[in-house]
Amino acid sequence: MRFPPDRRGIDNRDCDVREAEEVRDREFREGAVRIVEETNKPIAQVARDLGVNEGTLGNWVNRAREAAEGTRGLSKDDVEELKRLRAEVAELRMERDVLKRSVVLWVKEATK
Repeated sequence: MRFPPDRRGIDNRDCDVREAEEVRDREFREGAVRIVEETNKPIAQVARDLGVNEGTLGNWVNRAREAAEGTRGLSKDDVEELKRLRAEVAELRMERDVLKRSVVLWVKEATK
């Protein structure tokens, strides 16, 4: 099945359709957030201009601001390392919680 080129002229024949749509959607979201941030226009106005629900655009902007929180003034490498470390901390916390539950179950079983 042939797919028409996307708005950038890229032929999607060799791509998974969902993957191509996700890339376009992500790029659209990032572009919409960048418009809000760089132009300082109200979210409602940008949403109307782009044909997006105001609440949806507001959510995108909030998520982008949360993701950027604490990264102002950091280099791109530092931001990438921070993201990696945050993900590692989250994984370690999850492992810790699993181990805590395992110990509790082990103690309960041992005291029966």
